[in-house]
Amino acid sequence: MATCELCDESGGEILFRNEQLRIVLIADANYPGFCRVIWNAHVKEMTDLKPEERSALMKTVCQVESALREVMQPEKINLAALGNMVPHLHWHLIPRFTDDAHYPNPVWAVAQRQTAEDILAERRALLPALREAVVRYVSCTA
Repeated sequence: MATCELCDESGGEILFRNEQLRIVLIADANYPGFCRVIWNAHVKEMTDLKPEERSALMKTVCQVESALREVMQPEKINLAALGNMVPHLHWHLIPRFTDDAHYPNPVWAVAQRQTAEDILAERRALLPALREAVVRYVSCTA
């Protein structure tokens, strides 16, 4: 197997990790709060997982989404599991706002505008609370 950046590196600032997966915060200046849930073992697709592993992964994705909604209060959360560039199972969770650079298009499209720096700074100021909320949500058993 060729090298895999998600096998070889954390993929971002680790907020939570267990035997199955990790949650990382991505350092994206235009998208504060951008998280990924990364399956630790190198698999490409959801169907490579056992049904109970799929359930655990999706439960975690939903828990991170809940933390993002609580803290960041976005207009929308984009969920994506592309893996075309890095074929290692991971989910992107991206809080979206009507004033973000690409809204309403995907963050990978051509930018529509530049978000004001003061607005981005306000969102970055929420990151300590987001870190705490992610841990709180994934530590709960419900």
